[in-house]
Amino acid sequence: MARVKRGVTGHARHKKIVDAAAGYVGRSGTNFRPALERVEKALRYAYRDRRAKKRDFRSLWIQRINAGAREQGLTYARLISGIKKAGIAIDRKILAEIAMSDPDGFKALVAQAKAALGAR
Repeated sequence: MARVKRGVTGHARHKKIVDAAAGYVGRSGTNFRPALERVEKALRYAYRDRRAKKRDFRSLWIQRINAGAREQGLTYARLISGIKKAGIAIDRKILAEIAMSDPDGFKALVAQAKAALGAR
């Protein structure tokens, strides 16, 4: 069997990792072994935080909706309950955007929610 020289693939692998670590402090940005550790940890953080970002944004939307609802005399929970009873299909992201950018439209949604809550 013929001998296989692996220098090219090894260098390419090392170069890929060190390029990914560009800008890291000290040897972590230039030497392969510390760069590999830093890049792997960065990838773990990135994976974790892509999921955390979803939670953070949902929390932000809820806070914005709650602030808008309280200006209209409702709590967040009562508003969401009223919207569901009224049969309005709208998610929290869009509801938060309406609360921030279109107060009159949000006021109309709150009025529909209040009507649905009162009509039990």
